[in-house]
Amino acid sequence: MARRSQFQPGHEPLEARSDLTLKSKHVTGTFASLNPTLAHYSPTGHPPAVEPEQDQVSSQSDIEHLWRSRDNRKGRHALRVSDRISSQDHVTTPPLTRSAPAICKGLLRMVTYAPYWDVSWLVATTFTLGSVIWVINAFFVWLPFARPETEFAGESLVGGGVTAFIGATIFEVGSVLLLLEAVNENQTGCFGWALEMVVSKTGDQGGHAWTEIRPDMQDCRHHHANRRSFLRGRHGSESGTAHHVSRVISASDGRSFRWMPSVKELRTHYIHELGFLASAIQLLSASVFWIAGLTGLPGIYNHLSSGLADGIYWAPQIVGGAGFILSGLLFTLETQSRWYKPAWHVLGWHIGVWNFIGGIGFTLCGALGPASSHSGVEYQATLATFWGSWAFMIGSTIQWYESLQKHPVENKTE
Repeated sequence: MARRSQFQPGHEPLEARSDLTLKSKHVTGTFASLNPTLAHYSPTGHPPAVEPEQDQVSSQSDIEHLWRSRDNRKGRHALRVSDRISSQDHVTTPPLTRSAPAICKGLLRMVTYAPYWDVSWLVATTFTLGSVIWVINAFFVWLPFARPETEFAGESLVGGGVTAFIGATIFEVGSVLLLLEAVNENQTGCFGWALEMVVSKTGDQGGHAWTEIRPDMQDCRHHHANRRSFLRGRHGSESGTAHHVSRVISASDGRSFRWMPSVKELRTHYIHELGFLASAIQLLSASVFWIAGLTGLPGIYNHLSSGLADGIYWAPQIVGGAGFILSGLLFTLETQSRWYKPAWHVLGWHIGVWNFIGGIGFTLCGALGPASSHSGVEYQATLATFWGSWAFMIGSTIQWYESLQKHPVENKTE
């Protein structure tokens, strides 16, 4: 793990702000040659116009804004609060996202809220749908070995072949969206929280002041917050209120959504972004894997010779699956403060791990495929597809939940 003692201006996307102090000792990155993936900010002081009382919020120690490269791509704004500040009567903090009410609210949001303009939500739901198709495919190809009495005509060839093609195609679409998400990251720090003083008057007893910490999207520059941003190249300089404009600007040139970065941006910024590299590997791997989905269709696969099947059916599964492993590993490392320290409390870490496991399953299926003339090997190959598909399903479902949780709140002990 590379630790940066100070921020280097050539490595975005950290922003110098007057109201926040960057903790240089907490700016970290997985690889020294790449941009940092984690940074901590503290508020510079108390809200204006109100003198801090005794035991007032110690902003340097009780509150931290977390900048993570993964959160930055997905329009999320992480906050850390200490137990001391959460227990004070004069401080109002949002509930921790690991609390039961917050989790239930997040689960309910998954079935009641569909932000189709949010590319991160589209990525998550597309991969979830693709994983469902792969789970169905796994039943078609594995169940005849586990329960031969349930097999029906064309189950493996037709059912398995068609669902594999559909699943591979959906994964390809999801991977394209994943790369678009990485290209449309907000390249300046964006912190969607407000820390302000609230004063209430209680008759002759005078006023009572407390600090309120609440989500605030007014100054958010992520494109996820704007319903009209997806697939549109509208500039922030167009007509509209200041509030509206501030929510449109995401790209460095002021465009709300872009299809691809410039060559200069690729060379100076994106090539140094671990999340972008992982997304590019995911797309390349899905493209190679799609070849296996195509050649596995009935009418193609059942007319392939053994050698040809090894070359255009099993080999793409091995190469594509290996790419899924690498992509999942990079996404996992991106969330960690050190390469050897798991980030148990970060949803993105669990997503990366489950995708890593799913990649192992798909790679193992391809590796065993050339020897599948032996019934025992074929059983293990189809079983690998089965548990690999479920791993992708778990990771994608968590990603769906993550895409709707734009203001995570953590405890500083995590």
